[in-house]
Amino acid sequence: MTFEGSTVLILEDEPIIGLALEDMLSRQGASVLFASQIEEACELIEQERVDSAVLDVNVHGVMSYPVAEMLTERSVPFIFATGYGDRSHPAEFAAVPTISKPYSAEDVRRALQKVGPFDA
Repeated sequence: MTFEGSTVLILEDEPIIGLALEDMLSRQGASVLFASQIEEACELIEQERVDSAVLDVNVHGVMSYPVAEMLTERSVPFIFATGYGDRSHPAEFAAVPTISKPYSAEDVRRALQKVGPFDA
C-alpha cells in the first residue's frame, strides 16, 4: 500500500509520537500536515487539501471530535489514535477505526486502508 500523492493530516499532542508517525507516513509516500492543537488542525483543514487524517483522541485534555466533525462534513476519511486503550466514541464515530498507542506503521496502514481510497 502506498500513500503516494496523498496528504495526511496528523493531530497529535506528543511531539515524539507525532514525528514518528510523520516519518512512517512520509516513508510510504504521503505529504504530511502536522498539528499539535485542535485549533491548528481546524485551520489546516480549512486552508489545505487533506485526503485523510490520523487524530489523537485526547489532545491536551480536549477530545478531538470537533476535528472529526469537520472532516466528516468534508467527506475526508480519518482514523483515531489513543493511548487510553479501546475507548468508546460518540455514536457518530463508533465505526471509525481506532489504533492504540504504541502502534506500528502496519497498524496505521491497515486502519487508513479501511477508510480511504489508497493503493494496496
